[in-house]
Amino acid sequence: MDTMKLKHDINPLLLHIINFAVLVYTFLTFLPWYLFSGSKYIITKSNQIKAKPVKSTPGSAYRSVNSLHCLASVFYPECDTLDKAFRHARSKFKDKNLLGTREILQEEDEIQPSGKVFKKVVLGEYNWLSYDDVFKKAKAFGDGLIMLGQQPKTNIAIFCETRAEWMIVAQACFMNNFQLVTLYATLGGPAIVHGLNETEVTTLITSKELMETKLKYIVSQIPLLRHIITVDGKPTSWSDFPKGVIVQTMSSVQAIGEKTENKLFKQKLKPVSSDIAVIMYTSGSTGVPKGVMISHCNLISSITGMAERIPNLGEKDTYIGYLPLAHVLELSAELVCLTHGCRIGYSSPQTLSDQSSKIKKGSKGDVSTLKPTLMAAVPEIMDRIYKNVMNRVNEMSSFQRNLFTLAYNYKMEQISKGYSTPVCDSLVFRKVRMLLGGKIRVLLCGGAPLSAATQRFMNICFCCPVGQGYGLTESSGAGTITEVWDYTTGRVGAPLICCEIKLMNWEEGGYFNTDKPYPRGEIVIGGPNITMGYYKNEERTKSEFMVDENGERWLYTGDIGEFQSDGCLKIIDRKKDLVKLQAGEYVSLGKVEAVLKNLPLVDNICVYASSFHSFIIGFIVPNHKELKELARKKGFRGTLEEICNNSEVEKEVQKLLTEAARTANLEKFEIPLKIRLSPEPWTPETGLVTDAFKLKRKELTAHYQEDINRMYGTKVK
Repeated sequence: MDTMKLKHDINPLLLHIINFAVLVYTFLTFLPWYLFSGSKYIITKSNQIKAKPVKSTPGSAYRSVNSLHCLASVFYPECDTLDKAFRHARSKFKDKNLLGTREILQEEDEIQPSGKVFKKVVLGEYNWLSYDDVFKKAKAFGDGLIMLGQQPKTNIAIFCETRAEWMIVAQACFMNNFQLVTLYATLGGPAIVHGLNETEVTTLITSKELMETKLKYIVSQIPLLRHIITVDGKPTSWSDFPKGVIVQTMSSVQAIGEKTENKLFKQKLKPVSSDIAVIMYTSGSTGVPKGVMISHCNLISSITGMAERIPNLGEKDTYIGYLPLAHVLELSAELVCLTHGCRIGYSSPQTLSDQSSKIKKGSKGDVSTLKPTLMAAVPEIMDRIYKNVMNRVNEMSSFQRNLFTLAYNYKMEQISKGYSTPVCDSLVFRKVRMLLGGKIRVLLCGGAPLSAATQRFMNICFCCPVGQGYGLTESSGAGTITEVWDYTTGRVGAPLICCEIKLMNWEEGGYFNTDKPYPRGEIVIGGPNITMGYYKNEERTKSEFMVDENGERWLYTGDIGEFQSDGCLKIIDRKKDLVKLQAGEYVSLGKVEAVLKNLPLVDNICVYASSFHSFIIGFIVPNHKELKELARKKGFRGTLEEICNNSEVEKEVQKLLTEAARTANLEKFEIPLKIRLSPEPWTPETGLVTDAFKLKRKELTAHYQEDINRMYGTKVK
């Protein structure tokens, strides 16, 4: 939001009147508020050192000031497995609500003017399962799986949307030492087949919808599969499944488990902390997806570190779960809540708010009904909220818009000093805050970088801390999280108490841990949260993980960071050409370039991606002969430079690129949405490629910065 532009729009007389009122209000209320509101404490905390290097030598690991002498690995004594952690939570919060699901009151098809049909729903209140209910259902399901032949330390897969049944299945697996293989519900057929065949699963848990829309087309390619268990009733068709595959419902398996006498399971093999809990498959943008082996110890230490960053976490909190549980961010967040007495109400991106695509107009979205206090988000979700709020602001009357603008600018100035604005919050931002239910006290963003402007906007309008976190599947989601009283932007916080982080020199990129004013380098994370490596991929495990002389595991992330003076980490670059887009998809720039370079029209190509945007762009050195022929066929005339700068020619080249990308089976997000044609070739003399004609991405980015800003419609850092 442009502060100067907003102020310019306000009537000068009104501005003077409101400014005088604000000045009087501030003078009369600031001193008592400052003394009794806790602001002095918050300001003190925000200015404190948050992490320090454990040694004075360059490259030494940084640790949280709360774990300088010993990294944390458990949050309750003796709770070193997920099974023990849930049993402890059940004993402590037995009758408290745990998992909530909204009742579907009405479903209907809504026909759009274009002829498209959208499904709309009217949802009721949340129905809750207590900690004891969930424990009993998980136990019954686990016992039923044993009766179906599932053995301890063997793989079992879940391919399902985020819902209460997903967590019940997970707890059943943790109890019985089954290794849970997780697959994104959005994965394509080949990726699903690869994951299920690589892990040699015989039992798959899924939903009725995914079974009918995806699984039935690929099940014949999974020869070892014997059991498919649906979490929500029988599918409509049974004829598409090969002989030998038994399809049944989750409730029927639980019924089998409930009828089984406990004495049959005296020899149950309980997990130990080093056992694999989850084999989590990533999105597989660099080819086939890879499975990350995550132990009980890894997840326990990860959620220990995360929980420490949320003050007063406990029974009064309600978390809204809508991100994919097959992603480490959502799984670890829900495990944090489950082990600390919080409620988890389930949702989806399509039903999250009153304006969500599946919510019938006039009925309530999930946040309005649940009123959560805790929420995790990805930048794409936050950007949608931002646009929604700004659309509402633009629809206000002139007086309301001026008041909102002034309040926004005033609050931005106050929170930059560490102060809060209770009157502005209650009078101006209350309606905005209600978009997320009105009770959010901590909002955490992860999965991709969040722009400073969006982060500040959320801080101001939703009247709560908006923090960023940094972690990978390979680090069990843990790495850093900003503290709730840290209102700076563009940083990801200090290391969690479960891990330590050091910066390794990257000479090729010009980053060194001796740099001034801040040490810089490749981010390397160590601690008990670092996972066991990649499933059946020893070569890659050895290249990205290292065990030091003390037995500590370290993960080489490929990301470049710098530690600032208070010990907080800032991500400044990437060592690899793998970039995560705003919506969370990974794009391998080299992979896309290799495919599109095969096009006769393309002599050279550099693909650019920004984590602050949802699409990629491309810079192309065209083959002069092919380009001129294309221009002639389309009736374009001019010099090579004029042809390259012609927007209609760009569109024609774009069409050819898109066709080639689709023929090569690139995903939609891997296809450049916008391009720029370069009449000049890239040579070593231009400094844009090496002597071996490899792309110099940093130099190419600088060279085309104006075009990047133009194509993205904003300044990209």
